Amino acid sequence: MTREEKEIIVRDLSEKLAQNSFVYITDASELTVATINRFRRLCFDRGIEYKVYKNTLIRKAFDTLDTDTSALDVALKGSSGILFEATTGNAPAKLLLDFRKTGSKKPVLKGAYIDSSIYIGDDQLDTLSKIKSKEELVGEIIGLLQSPAKNVISALQSGGNILAGLVKTLSEKEQ
Repeated sequence: MTREEKEIIVRDLSEKLAQNSFVYITDASELTVATINRFRRLCFDRGIEYKVYKNTLIRKAFDTLDTDTSALDVALKGSSGILFEATTGNAPAKLLLDFRKTGSKKPVLKGAYIDSSIYIGDDQLDTLSKIKSKEELVGEIIGLLQSPAKNVISALQSGGNILAGLVKTLSEKEQ
């Protein structure tokens, strides 16, 4: 590979890192061609991009970001593939967990870069799969904000029924 080709790859990878807030570095070495093709198909079906890069090119692309990503150097050893996701932080983690349910122990999570936070190691996969998306968080906040108003309205409505019952009972007693 020529120097110009490497520069093009680093530039393209840098753009992808800037566009995608959720980047997972995996190790899919030792998988058979059929297994890796099945994994790639699952990625495609879920709208997640998966590509294999050289570690030095990944490091150079991370260096173009405005944040310190030196903690990811531990993950940049051996074979490295990157899962890119732009909208949901937990989608790649769920994909890896679902793929492992088919009996494969790989791909292994080596590291993740999520909204300027760095996660190292496969043991972080469960934690990453529970990260809520922006839409889920907004929905929860709206639900929490609506809850007190719903309680007040409910109390007023039930109180109105009780008050109406009392008035009806009092009016019947007078007769």
